[in-house]
Amino acid sequence: MPKNANSKVRAKVWLTPDQVDALRTACYETGAPYLQQRNEAIIALTYDTGLRVGELVDVDVEMLRERNSELYLPGHIQKDYPNDNSPGPVTLELSADVTRILSSYLNSRWKESSALFPARSSDRITTQGVRNLLHKVAETAGVRPYLVDGSRGEAGDVTPHGLRHSVAYRMMNAEGGNTLYDVRNRLRHRSIQTTERVYDHLIKV
Repeated sequence: MPKNANSKVRAKVWLTPDQVDALRTACYETGAPYLQQRNEAIIALTYDTGLRVGELVDVDVEMLRERNSELYLPGHIQKDYPNDNSPGPVTLELSADVTRILSSYLNSRWKESSALFPARSSDRITTQGVRNLLHKVAETAGVRPYLVDGSRGEAGDVTPHGLRHSVAYRMMNAEGGNTLYDVRNRLRHRSIQTTERVYDHLIKV
């Protein structure tokens, strides 16, 4: 077991890129057909940007810029846990894959809403709604996330924050040339010390 593996601040659950791909595929094998593209867009956007779930559900369509290739995050929806201070606005560049998914999703949404991700019975999905859909697609895909103690979890351990941790894993292991500073900038930590405490055990030596 890695040193300090039980530290509360360390990332305890994460997924590999192949597991995230499996979640996205499973979106089209579960749930109502009119929600499937939305669900994939939720997973893809979270995995690209590392948005916290409280930020994700507050994203409005108007925050997408430059033909859906950029996401503008105003300060008031950003969460800087644990004290919820709001930093200044930022613009996140989105991958070509996510831009394509969002564009297709917006062209065929079943419901018009100012919120990027509406729900069946309301104009905006809730944080619990996001958690529920992740559990369902993880179960369908048979995804067992990696845990900090070296074991494998169950589908119910796949969470929105686990997807955020998976961004750090991808950047430091599947993509070349990234540093902890790059991870800090993508996940919008206030300091590099936070990034080090949470993710140093995910770096492959």
